[in-house]
Amino acid sequence: MEDSLFSVKDKIIIVTGGLWQLGAQYVTELHKRGARVAVFAQNIQQERREKALGSGCNSPRLAFYQVDITLEESVSRALDDIEQQWGTPDGLVNNAGIDTQPSAPPEVSGPFEHFPAAVFRKVVEVNLVGTFLVTQQVGARMKAAGKKWSIINVGSIYGVVSPVQDIYSYKKEDTGVPFIKPVAYSAAKSGIYNFTRYCATYWGRDGIRVNTLTISGVARPDQDPRFQKNYTARMPIGRMANEDEYNGTIVFLLSDASVYMTGANVVVDGGWTAW
Repeated sequence: MEDSLFSVKDKIIIVTGGLWQLGAQYVTELHKRGARVAVFAQNIQQERREKALGSGCNSPRLAFYQVDITLEESVSRALDDIEQQWGTPDGLVNNAGIDTQPSAPPEVSGPFEHFPAAVFRKVVEVNLVGTFLVTQQVGARMKAAGKKWSIINVGSIYGVVSPVQDIYSYKKEDTGVPFIKPVAYSAAKSGIYNFTRYCATYWGRDGIRVNTLTISGVARPDQDPRFQKNYTARMPIGRMANEDEYNGTIVFLLSDASVYMTGANVVVDGGWTAW
């Protein structure tokens, strides 16, 4: 028997960055639970869809939109089509974002004193301004429709605490140049928390709930084993997250199970920020 408290069945939900590792997990889980999911991504070619979502990508309850979340008109066109096809969205998962990986060249992963301003602007533009633009437009349509809605902004442990630079120290052994986890990602993600609180208090009496989900690192097959060893040594739970282990919190925050929750930061990080 279906548990109506945690149900997302027939809800219209947007997931930005919905064809990347975690976004694809959210899309798959929500679709499996009966939601209609609009996927925002920059590459929505069939091959990319199948790689991310498998054969289920052809479901009539999935819709794909090539969207640049940093451009208002790109977001607006997609929302117009969703409303025409399905109606006003019930939920939004602001998942899209960019980060600098340890494999990045030294010019974008070196000392803070020399970090390029152009890269800083790009990361903030996608991770923070993009979240603002999508939330602004979706929230406006939700308010006009006058129902209860839920928005999730995906944060990061590196928006709550500073990166632990020591876990990347192995890179110096390879090149002689240390990898420094850049400031841009932390700065952009930290902005998500007060943006969430602002929207939660602004729209609270309109029935629009806005919460942050703070996550930690996810294991991937292509990660350097030295990085994984260093990272997990710092992790109280003793391992990195599996890619499907945030799905339950996404469902919780989109469903009536969290109906009295807004402006909150739900931390699911294996204990990283408990130190």
